[in-house]
Amino acid sequence: MDILKLATEWAKAEVFSTRFFILFAILFIIASIGFWQLGKTDLAKAYIIPNLVAGLLLMSIGLGLFFTNKSRITQFENAFNADAPTFYQSEIERSESTLKEYTVVFKVIPILIIIAAFVILFINSPTWRAISITTIAMLIVILLVDGSAHARMEAYHKELKSLDMSNEIKNN
Repeated sequence: MDILKLATEWAKAEVFSTRFFILFAILFIIASIGFWQLGKTDLAKAYIIPNLVAGLLLMSIGLGLFFTNKSRITQFENAFNADAPTFYQSEIERSESTLKEYTVVFKVIPILIIIAAFVILFINSPTWRAISITTIAMLIVILLVDGSAHARMEAYHKELKSLDMSNEIKNN
């Protein structure tokens, strides 16, 4: 499999994956509207703002990643056609860097979830409970989507490393 095809398939999979951030963002925003319209208790009313904020955060993450990865598809072709060995090396470096970032994400997010859980346990306020529960839900969504993105990046990185660049250059 040539490097351009591999990179393009990875970017297309990322574009598809980021749509889940957008889907969950819409669900959080709908939940916020639902609590706003139907919420009668203090706790239900307290969910309005946290769900709206979580929805907007997930929407900005999703749209940002969507457009970034969408534009990469054409950038990959241009970069590959300009200089295949440099493109290959830059993709190896980018994938290694991204894998290191995921390591940080998978350490920090569980800590944030634990902190939010402790807030639920120790602060008996509807607002703080709503913020904590919404935070936990949003962070779980991020872990789910990033978990699959991490697996894809790992597979992509391994495929890149296994490619024989000398054959790639001869074929182009």
